[in-house]
Amino acid sequence: MAQFYDSLNDKLTTFIKEQHIFFVASGAGDGRINLSPKGMDTFRVLDGNRVAFMNLTGSGNETAAHLLADGRLTIMFCSFTEKPLILRLYGHGRAVHRRDAEWAEYAPLFPDSVGNRNIILMELESVQTSCGFAVPFYEYVGERPLLTEWAENRGEAGLQKYWAEKNQVSIDGLPTKLLVD
Repeated sequence: MAQFYDSLNDKLTTFIKEQHIFFVASGAGDGRINLSPKGMDTFRVLDGNRVAFMNLTGSGNETAAHLLADGRLTIMFCSFTEKPLILRLYGHGRAVHRRDAEWAEYAPLFPDSVGNRNIILMELESVQTSCGFAVPFYEYVGERPLLTEWAENRGEAGLQKYWAEKNQVSIDGLPTKLLVD
């Protein structure tokens, strides 16, 4: 039932735009594999072979660390509505930080937020769909405001301090390069 594509087509791009949640998986060497749910208005299809997502401030910065160490990335979208479908994007990615020249190019694609930490750019190598017949139905009720409120209450200086304390290395001790260079 799985079908592979060389790139995203209009139908798959439309499917992505309809989803309220996606999952990001990354890993490096012998360390932990990280699987992270993402939400809010943070994902963009740049073209058939490139995507990006805004990596909001969180308790860790695993994806950025893994991309520095290994580069491999998998993103999964999954329909929880009446039309079942699972979509996986396979490829390599890299983090763009606020200090990078590319930030000015990609940041305007996303809602402005004090919690915007880094942008993950991904070059697609393969796209796969599968049935999703066993995925349960879930109803989207809305976005949680908690992360945005938390980041706004900390302010820019508070977030810089948080990033320095919590987001400089992965849980396996890999560097993220969030605040260096």
